[in-house]
Parts: sequence; C-alpha cells; structure tokens
Amino acid sequence: MRIGVPAEIKNNEFRVGLVPAGVRELTRHGHDVIVQSNAGAGIGFEDTSYQSAGASVIDSAEEVFAEAEMIVKVKEPQAVERKLLRAGQTLFTYLHLAPDFQQTEDLLKSGSTCIAYETVTDPMGGLPLLAPMSEVAGRMSIQAGAMCMEKSHGGRGILLGGVPGVIQGQVLILGGGVVGQNAAQMAVGLGARVTVVDRSLEVLRRLDYLFGNRIQTLYSTHDAVEEVALNADLIIGAVLIPGASAPKLISREIVERMNAGTVMVDVAIDQGGCFETSHATTHDEPTYIIDDVVHYCVANMPGAVARTSAAALNNATLPYVLELADKGVKNALLGNVHLLHGLNVYHGNVTNEFVGAAHQLDYINPKKAIAA
Repeated sequence: MRIGVPAEIKNNEFRVGLVPAGVRELTRHGHDVIVQSNAGAGIGFEDTSYQSAGASVIDSAEEVFAEAEMIVKVKEPQAVERKLLRAGQTLFTYLHLAPDFQQTEDLLKSGSTCIAYETVTDPMGGLPLLAPMSEVAGRMSIQAGAMCMEKSHGGRGILLGGVPGVIQGQVLILGGGVVGQNAAQMAVGLGARVTVVDRSLEVLRRLDYLFGNRIQTLYSTHDAVEEVALNADLIIGAVLIPGASAPKLISREIVERMNAGTVMVDVAIDQGGCFETSHATTHDEPTYIIDDVVHYCVANMPGAVARTSAAALNNATLPYVLELADKGVKNALLGNVHLLHGLNVYHGNVTNEFVGAAHQLDYINPKKAIAA
C-alpha cells in the first residue's frame, strides 16, 4: 500500500502523522511511504531522516493526496485538505465530527473511508488512540491553567501550590478519565487542593485508591458542580462521550457568578467543549475573557509539546496503520471490531451513531456499509 503523510496546517500544529521510526516499520513490511517535505521539521525530523527510513519526500500536499491510497494525519483535515480527498481513499486521523457539520458533509461528499483515532476502542472498552493525547492534554491543562492564574494573564494572581502560611489554589476537574487523572496527578504534584467530579462510582473509587486523601472525589450532580465551581480558582473540563458532543456542565449563569479571575481550561473543546461559554482558540491567541473569567480553549493543546506528542501518538497508532496496510482496509476493518469502531464515514455514509445523531443524518451500521 502507498501511505501518504502530509504536513499539518492547523495553527501551530507541529505534530506529524508518522515519525521516521514508523516509516521504517512500514517500509520493512513492503509498503511505500510518501512524506511531504518538512512535515516533521518543526520537531526535529528532517527530510533526510525520512529518506533514511525508506520514505519518498515530495514537495506538496496536493501530490501526497493524489498519490497515496491511505492518508495518515494528526488533526482533522482542514477545508483545503478535504477538497483533495477522493473516493476509494482512506483517511486515518483524529476527526471529532460530532460538533463539526461542515467537515462531516465534506467527508461524505468525498466518498472516502474515514477512520477516527478517537473512536477506535480496545478490549477493555478504552480508547487507545485517544489515550496518549489525553495524557498529554491532561498534564498540559494544569500547566496552562497555572500560567493563566497569574495576574498578567487575567487570573486572580494565585500561586497554584501556595506557600507556607498561604492557602493553595483550588482546582476542580470535571471528569475522572484519562485527562482528569493526569490533570489530578499534575495538580497534586504542584500542591493544589484538588476536587474531581465524575458520574461513575467506579472511576471515583479508582481515583480514591490512586490518590487517597490528596484529592476530594464527588459524584457529579448539578448542585455539586455548581457549589465547587463557584469556589474554584481553576476548572478543568475533561468530560468525554466517545464520538459525541461534550455535555455542557458549566452554564453561562454559573460563569456569571464565579469569582473574577477564575480560570477555565476546556480540554473537551475538540468535541464542542463542556462549558457553555467555550469556543475554540489557537496557540497564537489561547485565551479570552467572559464575565471576568479566563477561558483557555485551545483545540490542539498537545501540539505545543509536539515532539513528545508525536512520538506518543505514533506508538499508539502504528500497529493499526500496519494492520490496515498489511491486510487491506476492508479486511482489517471487518477482522478487528475495535478498529471498526473507528469507522466514522464510509463511501458517503455516516457509520458512527453519535455523529449521525449530532447532525440528524442517517446512520448505517459499519459492517452493513462495507458489505454494501
């Protein structure tokens, strides 16, 4: 199979779909890999390192899309990239279609096969291709939030860990999954007072086992969220419903009542965000202020630590890329139900139930779509 790796064009996105080590594995399996020139240069992977791994380096994204049977990316294709997709081609990347009707419509029109990293599952019900970036984003959320808490960035001027004789910052984490657990780990390490809210008692028990009395766990109700949010210095939105839009857990009315300088970091922004006042921002302009509350809603947070993120993502995605290439896309999807869960769009059909519901589009079972 011929696999194409275009350079990412989203704002300040320096990750790359395949690092040279992944390219070498694919070429050792007999596959051709074409990489756009300078696709990995921003994180120290020069064209020569790809060529040494067996890839062909070509100048433009247009050439990559024209020649490749499968496109491996990091972020969702931007409008100019979606125009380059064609029927019979496979796209393997993060998509986050539920809050993005225009992208969904364009992918349907392309006739391509679109497999989303974020809905591929594992035998334990986890999301193995989302997990590494969730780990990065969870840890980064505390770094970003701590910076925004500084007075010069619009915050209340509170040091997250405090100092002897001065109370620490209060952190509220909405969601105790991979993002929430990693955010808690960082916040506890910095000495903050941490509360994690979740609707799963099993998740809360796991966090209690991991952190003991270093954090407070709370079952998620509207009253619990409201009470803790109004006293928090930093709120991390870490809620995920696989494939679906994130629920809005912090309303505009709650934001209006928060202390001036409170900071909210919405890690769920790729899925529409879990604060009613959230809208996506970029690394160039990461924050905005509503009702004196600082919002940090960067849609590609891990892109700021792109070398770490690209390596972690490739470790997770490479086995699936190899499976798709070695077996062929149809056989790989039909032979691996967990990979099949990643199929969101197939030959003009929506094959993810949550995406169909989000956009009121007809949904077809992925196996039936492939068979048809």
